[in-house]
Amino acid sequence: MGVVNVTPDSFSDGGRWFDADAAIAHGVELVADGADIVDVGGESTRPGAARVEPEEELRRVVPVIRVLAARGIRVSVDTMRAATAAAAVEAGAEIINDVSAGLADAAMARIAADSGARYVAMHWRGHSDRMDELAEYRDVAAEVRDELARRVDALVAAGVAHDRLILDPGLGFAKRGEQNWELLARLDVLAALGLPLLVGASRKRFLGALLPEGAPVEDRDLPTAVVSALSAQAGVWAVRVHDVRSTRIALDVARAWQSGRRG
Repeated sequence: MGVVNVTPDSFSDGGRWFDADAAIAHGVELVADGADIVDVGGESTRPGAARVEPEEELRRVVPVIRVLAARGIRVSVDTMRAATAAAAVEAGAEIINDVSAGLADAAMARIAADSGARYVAMHWRGHSDRMDELAEYRDVAAEVRDELARRVDALVAAGVAHDRLILDPGLGFAKRGEQNWELLARLDVLAALGLPLLVGASRKRFLGALLPEGAPVEDRDLPTAVVSALSAQAGVWAVRVHDVRSTRIALDVARAWQSGRRG
């Protein structure tokens, strides 16, 4: 899953794809680099980010999704708003990627149920302006599993088909660095819920902590690719990344390794 941030303030690309034409071209480029899905978002969820107005989010994402989908590209929409999700699906999005798992907008479950789109439910405890203060756990893997399980029950009760759900552990969202690593090392705990997993580690702060101080954010693409390969070996459904090319190579290496073992 390749990322297209149609925002002026993303931590990862500084607004390079804020213009619709640039965002479309970038989505096409990501597919050429090996992305299976292009994830289009119009609201930054970096730590401390303020929310954008609903009309502005729609203005940013819908034209981009419409063009990419018309070109035969599988598109997901990264949004916490039910109205944006509905408009995106109408424009051609196949997946709703909701970092709040329906907690930010009570109408999201109904939209997910009625649209028939696949729905990514991420572990979430609060909006970006306060999520760092919510990173308190006794057993992060077990608590994330249990909180996601409750969201699954609520979504299914609201009419979302169980077989259309995908779970995301929410790396970096109300998680400290060591908690992110523990979640990655214990993906089997989340896999026990019996649903596909999406891992979104790309360019996040806990990867930057491995690098020299002041290293540019693009230097996080190499550790992202390594995390992607290890996640693939752990059996995840997809990885969400900014630099598709490096991750595609890492995934190909992991696949070749596995084929050698079978041989």
